[in-house]
Amino acid sequence: MTNSSVKPIRNSRRDFLGKVGLIGAGALMASCAPTMAITPPPAVNNDIAILNFALNLEYLEAAFYLTATGRLAELDAVGGNTANVILTGTGVTGNTVVPGLSPAVLAYAQEIATDEKNHVAALRATITSLGGTPVTQPKLDIGPAFVAAGRAIGLPVGVDFNPYANQVLFIHGAFVFEDVGVTAYKGAARLVTNGDVLEAAAGILAVEAYHAGTIRTLLYAIKDDKPLAAAGINLTVAQIVQAISDLRDGADGTSDLDQGIVGGAGNPDYVTGAANLVPTDVNSIAFSRSVAQVLSIVTLGSAGNKGGFFPDGLNGAVGFR
Repeated sequence: MTNSSVKPIRNSRRDFLGKVGLIGAGALMASCAPTMAITPPPAVNNDIAILNFALNLEYLEAAFYLTATGRLAELDAVGGNTANVILTGTGVTGNTVVPGLSPAVLAYAQEIATDEKNHVAALRATITSLGGTPVTQPKLDIGPAFVAAGRAIGLPVGVDFNPYANQVLFIHGAFVFEDVGVTAYKGAARLVTNGDVLEAAAGILAVEAYHAGTIRTLLYAIKDDKPLAAAGINLTVAQIVQAISDLRDGADGTSDLDQGIVGGAGNPDYVTGAANLVPTDVNSIAFSRSVAQVLSIVTLGSAGNKGGFFPDGLNGAVGFR
């Protein structure tokens, strides 16, 4: 563990930089910092498949936030299918707001819900403009899948992870998705052929990063709280977040691309207790996840890319790399 307040070079699992040699003017700075990896441009145009993959993920995020804000019915208006969304939990209908949200958090949730809904509409329109067919919304599980995720991070039977129960659990539920969206868009960027598509995808990535930063900041503000103490679970918010981060890291393979909100256990490269609101590599660049890694996370590691939040799998071709 370092005693520096600066993020140091990661261990071998995180250090994907400097693997392809020095490039251009970067060679002049070799003694100062690692270089950035370069990947050749894609040989095949997979833009429609990439956008449809992103559309699957946006259906999921839109359904979650619209449910939390009591606006699930709006999903149908942009091409979704509310009848194909699994909800569970006392009073969870998609028509009521998560109880106990502060005015500020409710405002954040409303804005994010609108953004995700707009992403669905924009992606569908873009795919159509390119001559493709937007995939229909697959079956989405935003009820039991959270319970399963809770079991996977160690919550005992009788203590269910219900992100619609209160403000703290809602923010944790949002954390499950947000960092995945950022790394998914980042990972797909090198596969995009059309410059206009790349620019639009970069715009969505930026919005997802704003969302992720908002959620991580909200969680850090209450990092020492113990939201499940009444149920006998003596874990702080920071520890629960770290467990979710570890779950995602375990699902996406041997890489180490996930980080909690504080330094210490699970983030040994950081000063213990220091804020880690922006998960980055040594160059302060967001991590990338491959299609396979994203699929493994959103299906909670299920075989055949079916399970978790996508019980019947995603729609469309997801074989591009």
